[in-house]
Amino acid sequence: MSKQANIRLPDETYERLQVLAARTGRTATYYIREAIEAQLDDLEDIYLAEQVLADIRAGREKTITMDEMSRRLGLDD
Repeated sequence: MSKQANIRLPDETYERLQVLAARTGRTATYYIREAIEAQLDDLEDIYLAEQVLADIRAGREKTITMDEMSRRLGLDD
């Protein structure tokens, strides 16, 4: 199931989107969805990384050295 959302775009962005859709034969909705999904992946990664960094700084998350990781993975040969 999909949900509908309304957004406001600056005139220039809207026009660029319309031109792209017309030139490629795809809908503006297609490109909006593609852009959101791509950006959302990046935003989720950034948010999770910031959370882990905050946990490390607060002592709630432990780190290990590269040498220890190599030993654990059996790469220290």
